Amino acid sequence: MDGAEQRPLLRLNPGQDRRLRSGHPWAYSNEIRMRPEYRQLPAGGLVRVEGDDGWRFGTWMFNPNSLIAARLLDRDPGAAIDGAWIAERIASAAALRARVTDTPFHRLIHAEADGLPGLVVDRYDDVAVLQANSAGMDRLTPVIAAALVGSLKLRAVVARNDAPVRALEGLPETVGLLHGADAAARVEEGGVVFPVDPLAGQKTGWFFDQRPNRDRVASLAPGARVLDVFCHVGAFGLRCAAAGAAEVLLVDSSEPALARARHAAAANRLLQVATRRGDAFETMEALGASGERFDIVVCDPPAFAKSRKDQAAGLRAYQRMTRVAAPLVARGGLLFVASCSHHAPLAEFAAAVAAGLHRLRRDGRILVTAGAGADHPVHPNLPESAYLKTQLIQLD
Repeated sequence: MDGAEQRPLLRLNPGQDRRLRSGHPWAYSNEIRMRPEYRQLPAGGLVRVEGDDGWRFGTWMFNPNSLIAARLLDRDPGAAIDGAWIAERIASAAALRARVTDTPFHRLIHAEADGLPGLVVDRYDDVAVLQANSAGMDRLTPVIAAALVGSLKLRAVVARNDAPVRALEGLPETVGLLHGADAAARVEEGGVVFPVDPLAGQKTGWFFDQRPNRDRVASLAPGARVLDVFCHVGAFGLRCAAAGAAEVLLVDSSEPALARARHAAAANRLLQVATRRGDAFETMEALGASGERFDIVVCDPPAFAKSRKDQAAGLRAYQRMTRVAAPLVARGGLLFVASCSHHAPLAEFAAAVAAGLHRLRRDGRILVTAGAGADHPVHPNLPESAYLKTQLIQLD
């Protein structure tokens, strides 16, 4: 992309540089002294950002159409943002994953935390699936795909650019192959092989963020009767079955997801797995009414609070989820609850769970409060990007 001498210079409004001086990687549109010519700049183009006092903040991607107007790429205002620069960032991210994981199935790039703002890349051994959720990363996608292939010798690279967040950047939703002819992939986890369809599955095809939590729950499953609600393709339940659970019931509203779960269960000879299609809340209430009890109940729902305005309703949903799930837990059993809602902070989520238990007069103890695995690092100045919250609770 263009050299430093050609990059437009954006200045911040007076007194609007405190966050950037503290290391925050975003500049909002109301913090920038917007000039008419800035509005004509291409979305995702490179700019230099300076404070009103001339303090230089480096090289940024600029989108005049987004609330997050500028995203930091490099502290050097003259950095060459080219194939070599992208390859270096990918190599650094890959080296970290080699240290914190023991498998070629992981989150390879986690946006700002890996110095590639708005970019997510999941790796399935020789297949990579990317989401470019910022205009700058969208512009750089061909360079990113080439760097991925060059550094990891991939068979296929898939673009899953269909996340709703792209609309905030003025980007269309697209899905397709960027490299290779066959995107069929798999995940191996805890001795279980799961087929993955990167072109048609949810998000990038798999939820790597819950892997350490699945490890923990599965370790407690030998001999247990397990209920996995909002199961998607049954990752929690099948991991528990492989660990020696006596019975596993998977519940989801999506028949295609349940079909993939049944296929994986059969392929891995996990004969103690059954499925039930239905609304999660209605199914849990029906199971409770019929007197069903389980040693482990897993509730890993989609985001209930997808925006700030949804926060209150989302927290009520987490409370209700806990209230209908807890009666299904046998005395001394375990309830695992999770939230992937960015707009439901940990304290508020934990309070909603506690309120749900209190309404039932069900006592217990929190064994573990956790988040995503180490392959999902968090930028130190973006703590809100630690979106995943989980609790493992034993109930009396």
